Amino acid sequence: MDIDRDSIREEQRGRGGEVAVVSALACLLSLVAFIWFFRRGDILLYGDAVAHLNIARRLTDARNPGWDQIGSVWLPLPHLLVAPFVAFDALWRSGIGGSIPSMLAYVLGVAGIYRLVRARASVASASLAASIYAFNPSMLYMQATAMTESIFLAAIIWALVYFDDFLRGISSDSPGANPGIPLWLALERCGICLAAAIFTRYDGWIIAFVVGICAALSGLRWLASRPPQQEIGRLFRSMNSFLLLLALCPTLWLAHNYKNSGHPLDWLKGPYSARAIEKRSSRPGDPPYPGKDHIVVAAQYFLKAARMNTGEGSRENWLILLAVAGVIASAFHLRRFGALLLLWLPLPFYAYSIAYGSVPIFVPEWWPFSYYNVRYGLELLPAIAVFAGLLPWAVARLHRRPLTIAATAALFLAVFLAFSSSAWCFSQRSRNRDWGRRWMLPICYREAYVNSRDRLQLETQVAQVLAAVPHNSTVLMYTSDYVGAIERSGIHFDHVISEATFIAWDSARSAPFAGADYIVAIAGDPVAEAVRINPRNLSKLSIIHTDGKPDVTIYRGARP
Repeated sequence: MDIDRDSIREEQRGRGGEVAVVSALACLLSLVAFIWFFRRGDILLYGDAVAHLNIARRLTDARNPGWDQIGSVWLPLPHLLVAPFVAFDALWRSGIGGSIPSMLAYVLGVAGIYRLVRARASVASASLAASIYAFNPSMLYMQATAMTESIFLAAIIWALVYFDDFLRGISSDSPGANPGIPLWLALERCGICLAAAIFTRYDGWIIAFVVGICAALSGLRWLASRPPQQEIGRLFRSMNSFLLLLALCPTLWLAHNYKNSGHPLDWLKGPYSARAIEKRSSRPGDPPYPGKDHIVVAAQYFLKAARMNTGEGSRENWLILLAVAGVIASAFHLRRFGALLLLWLPLPFYAYSIAYGSVPIFVPEWWPFSYYNVRYGLELLPAIAVFAGLLPWAVARLHRRPLTIAATAALFLAVFLAFSSSAWCFSQRSRNRDWGRRWMLPICYREAYVNSRDRLQLETQVAQVLAAVPHNSTVLMYTSDYVGAIERSGIHFDHVISEATFIAWDSARSAPFAGADYIVAIAGDPVAEAVRINPRNLSKLSIIHTDGKPDVTIYRGARP
């Protein structure tokens, strides 16, 4: 027995060393990618990235800083992780403060993919899976920004790592048993990771629910077959804590929404929800977006986005086909790989969300031939990486060493060629576009670039005017759409009256001339309407015209 325990510890130390090496390589790759995009000024292309940065900034820099600045739509964990960094002006204005948590999460995600596959398969399989995740061009871009994808995926990956540890522990006669940590600890760590996912993205709620049900059924079945022991009692308490935590996290968010707006489902039905945004952006007579009320079409668009995030043109289908082959191979070993199938849960979730949740996805190859929410396809990247990565293990079971080596080398080459088609923009429709940069153009980067050009031009021009106002001036501005202008100008939020300042916002809108020193009125927003109703004692300082965006008029107020 002691010999077995020593061998298990030795094996765990060896695998821990492997994970450390993988983490170090991922850290290096993350830094290289970040420097590449940062030097080109590309880490703040996504409007959502700018919004995340400034929500986090307002936690410490606002007229009324604190938890109320979190809002009621975006979940709070990414903002809480970013807040300590963007408290520094240089990290806030440059966007670096938002990149740091994303980069750390990317490294954790790569290490988690390796550990997840290594626990059940070979070093070659784990290396291939980690490489697919680590070298994905879209993921390399997203982890350099303040977007939430890398944080969410890291939480889900590690939740599956610990859930698989738990399953291996309760199945002592299964392949790859004895995870090296106690059952109760694996379950508690799984719960913590799922809680992080719940507080990062709403798809984490569904994944947590399914994993929670699976863990409860597996654990209770195992407990029922064991005599009462102290260790079993500890596991039973951990199971209770695990399930309570998963129930408590969404409940806390619903309670926060109720306190914030009086509606617990404000994130789902409120004025800033996906449903409200879709309703505002659609015009009478326009056809519904693709997949609306058609779940099969919705699934096709989501899978198209997932495929285009792994390759384009003739190579678009390579990795998804390899992943399907991995699923088929794992079907013959469900006891070994069954838990990994949970990585496919984003497919039904996003199919339903597109069809019935007002969450459209536009891809450049299909109607309406545009870019919108293409990044959601990255949610399937862990599933594609893991199941494509299982193929070397499946081939090795044929006990033909030369064949195994050749197949593994061919798989790594296929991954490189597929990713190069995205990074070098081999897609015919993409080649026909007049891109300002020809290198390193993953589809998530192109989505950000296409949708940001007019916004960045407007924010830059507004920021140039605001940067010239006296340092202690107060600015009235509606910041939900173009908050990047405040960030670029360097004005602190404790000098800004916006919809996030509550009582001061209502007062300033009733009398703009007395509420602030400078008023930024963007055509169609609440400030512009307030100025139209009560323009007294306002003098025009600047009028800004931007193609494709509303006109902006900046006024000087009457306050001394």
